[in-house]
Amino acid sequence: MAASSRNAREAKRRVQQMEARRGLRRDQDKRRKRDNVLAISAGTGAIALALVLQLTVFSSNPTEEEFAAAQAGLQSPSASATPTAAATNADNIPKPDTAAGKTFTGELALNRGTLGVEIDGTKAPQAAAVFKSLADQNFYKGLSCHRLTTGETFGVLQCGSKTGDGSSDPSYTWGPLENTPADNKYPAGTIAVARTSGNANGNGTQFFIVYKDTVIPADAAGGYTVVGKVTSGLDVVGGIAAAGLKPGDNATDGAPVEPVTIDSFTLK
Repeated sequence: MAASSRNAREAKRRVQQMEARRGLRRDQDKRRKRDNVLAISAGTGAIALALVLQLTVFSSNPTEEEFAAAQAGLQSPSASATPTAAATNADNIPKPDTAAGKTFTGELALNRGTLGVEIDGTKAPQAAAVFKSLADQNFYKGLSCHRLTTGETFGVLQCGSKTGDGSSDPSYTWGPLENTPADNKYPAGTIAVARTSGNANGNGTQFFIVYKDTVIPADAAGGYTVVGKVTSGLDVVGGIAAAGLKPGDNATDGAPVEPVTIDSFTLK
């Protein structure tokens, strides 16, 4: 009788041990499945990030991170890309023949100093016509230069956003791309047109001044229209860059630490 009781207790103990082991395995399986889901989610996020970069790289002009992503192969530069559609500029966009074959000279006066500029209507007649028209309308007076990049090979000051925050103006877009560098290199002093990503007809009112030799990989639409150059006063932009970025922004891409505004932009 005593032996039977011991055997029953032993059998019960073994059953309990087996159940405990099964419970442990179930918990381990759950943890493994959960960890796998997290890993898959993280991997999916990385893939999604890569796709986002491919789709949005270089809207207006690229961030330092986007530039690095392109260098890493997320974007294949191709400045020779052909615009996907012909420009269908609205009536408020001046015709290229108003600037074709002409060279305009003038001044871009910032609150930090004045730059001499030259706009080339031979190489970029549509862009030259746009900037001559906007300058004549005093469009740029009081607008800001909202963005500064200070990367090792990526140094630009971007200006001309109507809202002052970098947003584009959907009522003022135009194309096509003109005079884009085949080697993706923008020498110091270059004045180029900012645009929306992947859109050869997505130019607007914004432009960027290259204050040191810069490489900007092209996106699916191509490169960025070079409309002119700084003929004097580039050190003004260099001084803005040397002052640095507003605290809290990206280490190499953000707003200038001291606000930069346009007093006037004149072309003749």
